Amino acid sequence: MKFRSTALVKGFRQSAPYLNAHIGKTIVIMLGGEAIAHNNFPHIVNDIALLNSLGLRIVLVYGARPQISLLTEQAGYPTPYHKGVRITDARALELAKQAAGQLQLDITARFSMGLNNTPMAGAHVNVVSGNFIIAQPLGVDDGIDYAHSGKIRRINIDAIHRQLDQQSVVLLGPIASSVTGECFNLTSEEIATQLAIKLKADKLIGFCSEQGVLSEDGVVFTEMLPREAERELDKLVAQRAEDSGTGRFLRGAITACRAGVPRCHLISYTEDGALIQELFSFDGIGTQVVMESAEQIRQAAIDDIGGILELIRPLEQEGILVRRSREQLEQEIEQFTVVDRDGLIIGCAALYPFSEEGMAEMACVAVHPDFRDSDRGAAMLAHLRHQAKEQGLKTLFVLTTRSLHWFREQGFVECSVEQLPVAKKALYNFQRCSKILITSL
Repeated sequence: MKFRSTALVKGFRQSAPYLNAHIGKTIVIMLGGEAIAHNNFPHIVNDIALLNSLGLRIVLVYGARPQISLLTEQAGYPTPYHKGVRITDARALELAKQAAGQLQLDITARFSMGLNNTPMAGAHVNVVSGNFIIAQPLGVDDGIDYAHSGKIRRINIDAIHRQLDQQSVVLLGPIASSVTGECFNLTSEEIATQLAIKLKADKLIGFCSEQGVLSEDGVVFTEMLPREAERELDKLVAQRAEDSGTGRFLRGAITACRAGVPRCHLISYTEDGALIQELFSFDGIGTQVVMESAEQIRQAAIDDIGGILELIRPLEQEGILVRRSREQLEQEIEQFTVVDRDGLIIGCAALYPFSEEGMAEMACVAVHPDFRDSDRGAAMLAHLRHQAKEQGLKTLFVLTTRSLHWFREQGFVECSVEQLPVAKKALYNFQRCSKILITSL
C-alpha cells in the first residue's frame, strides 16, 4: 500500500535544519504580563515546554505590570510612573509581591500539566526559581524617590548555568532581593536583557500584541539592525508609546545586540504557534533585531563594481564563471547582492527573475579565497531565496560547472535544459555543458 505524503511530513522535514541548529542553544524569553493575561498563554507555555524537550536551554522572565496595576487600582492605591518606571513605595511593594508571586505559582502550575490529549502529555518540565538576581535601589532621580523600585546589582550566572545544564527551565519574575534583605521591583525588560547578555545567550525573544515591529503601512519588518530599531523606538517615543510591549522589547534588543547577543525576536502573543513558526521556518513570522558586525549582506551599488570585478575575474579566467564586462555589470548592478566586510567586497551573487515562468536564476556566485571556510555562500543563497520569494517567484535554478555537490547540499536537484525558462533555454551554451540544478522556494 502506498501512502501519500502529507503536509505534516513535509513540514517536519523542512524544520529539521532548524531543529539541529537550536539544540543546546540558550534562549531568554521575555513574557510580559499582557501575554500572560491573554487566552493564548496556555499555548505559549506548551510551545516553551516543547522547546525544552527539544534540548533548548530556556530562561523565562515574566513581567507583572498589568497585574500589579489591577491590584493597586482595586486597593484604591494607584501608583505613579517616572520615566516609564513604577514608583514602588512600601504599600505598592506588597501588592507587587502579591501579583508576582501569584503569577509565579500559576506559570509553574501550567508547566506541571501532563494531561492526555495536550502537547504536555507525558512531559516533565522541571521549573526552577530562586535568588539568582541580587537587586539594588534605583535611588532618587529628578527629585523623585523610586523607593522600592530597583535595578540589577549582580546575577549568579554560574548557578543559572547549572540549572540549564540539568535541562530545567529557569523562571524569574520582577521581584528580587538585595544584600540587605529588602525586596525591589525591577522591570522585566532589564532582567531579560541583562540575562541574555551575561549568559551569552543565542537569542532574546519577546512578545507583543502585534506580529513584530510594523511599518506605517502595517507591514512587518522581518529584520532590523540596532540602528534601524533605534529609529523605530524614536517614533514610539514621539507617539508616547515607548512603554508598549514593542517599545520595551526594542530597548532591550538594541542593548542586547550591541553587547553581543546575535538575534532578538519579537512575535505576537495573540498568534497560536508564533514561537514555533519564528524559530523553525525559513521566513519566520515576526521581527528579528540582529547584531551589527563589520560584515553585512546588502544590495550592490555602482561603487561596488570595482570590487565585484576583482572578485570574479580570476574565476572567469579559470572558466568557472561566464565573463562579464564592466558595462554589463553597470547595467545589471541592481540584480547583484554583495557581502561587504569593512568596505571590502568578499562575496557576490546575482538574481535574474523570469517572472512569467515564476522562476529566477542565481548566477555569478563568488566568494573571496580568504573567506571560503565560512558559510557565506549559504548566507547569500538564503538572502537571494528571500528576495525571490518576495517577488512571488516559485523556483530558483543555477547553472554550474564546478559546484554541483555544494548546490546539492543546499537542497538543489539536477534537471534538464527543457525545464529552464524559454528565454534562458535559448541562451544555453551546449559547449560549456553546465549542470542545471533547481529548488523550490
